[in-house]
Amino acid sequence: MSGRTLTRAGLVEALHREIGLSRSESAQLVETALEEIAAALVREGRVKIAGFGSFVVRDGAPRVGRNPRTGETVPIGPRRTLFFRPPRELRQRLNAGEEDGA
Repeated sequence: MSGRTLTRAGLVEALHREIGLSRSESAQLVETALEEIAAALVREGRVKIAGFGSFVVRDGAPRVGRNPRTGETVPIGPRRTLFFRPPRELRQRLNAGEEDGA
């Protein structure tokens, strides 16, 4: 998959091709799965997909920033950031340069 980005449309096409669902059924399945993941992250702050990894929401502390043009300090409020932690097996596959599941 060198140089390409996996998109929703790509996921829909893969489901259509691999499982044989219609494109509309595949699109609905992808949208539902992504909506559930997003809702769980907002609600619980953590989603674990076995064999793939964990998405975790972390709260950042407020800090002081600086306007690069004027040099004036500006307060930056707290924010929530999404992190992904892959399992060890996936990290090993990434480091080995594998593209397939085997």
